[in-house]
Amino acid sequence: MNAVTLEIDCPDNDTSGTAFTRLLQWLDDGSDSRGERYLEMRRRLVAYFDRRNRPAADVLADETLDRVSRTLEESGCIKVTPPARYCYVVARFVLLEDIRRGDRHVPYDETRPAPQHRGSAGAAAAEEGTEAAHACLTRCLETLKTPDRELIVDYYRDAKRQRIDRRRELAARLGITMNALGIRAWRLRASLESCISACRKRS
Repeated sequence: MNAVTLEIDCPDNDTSGTAFTRLLQWLDDGSDSRGERYLEMRRRLVAYFDRRNRPAADVLADETLDRVSRTLEESGCIKVTPPARYCYVVARFVLLEDIRRGDRHVPYDETRPAPQHRGSAGAAAAEEGTEAAHACLTRCLETLKTPDRELIVDYYRDAKRQRIDRRRELAARLGITMNALGIRAWRLRASLESCISACRKRS
């Protein structure tokens, strides 16, 4: 198997916008699919975890894409082509971690390294940052129309299997397909992230 390389120095890449927007642009690989490439990649990841009999394939697919998004945000770019290849590399690590969690029967957060002790000043700063982020999220949610606000909250609430079932119920209630629901949700998420980013800068 050929090694996957990650190049950090990519001065020509556009790193503007939110982390989620950059993820969409990276998956589109130079073309604007209006979110279709993102949804297709997510469907493929769900199928990948389903084939391996993971009970929360939907959640694991989201975790995979979130990790890819964080890598883009931290490193500036990922020069692996096609993008799906890198997504599957990350998915394999997510799969192995999920299997280990199942074997050990411990919550996900307990599998992560324990945080280092910080002084009271550092803890206070972290708490203040969290409160500011929550305040911005609340403010930005209030700018949405009521149906959109209810949709995005319902789309991301709950966890694992409950989240999957809720999304199916939401799509049925709105009379749209799961694909159409996903497109509407990512548009709202992108709008929210832009609003939150601007709010944090003002704060």
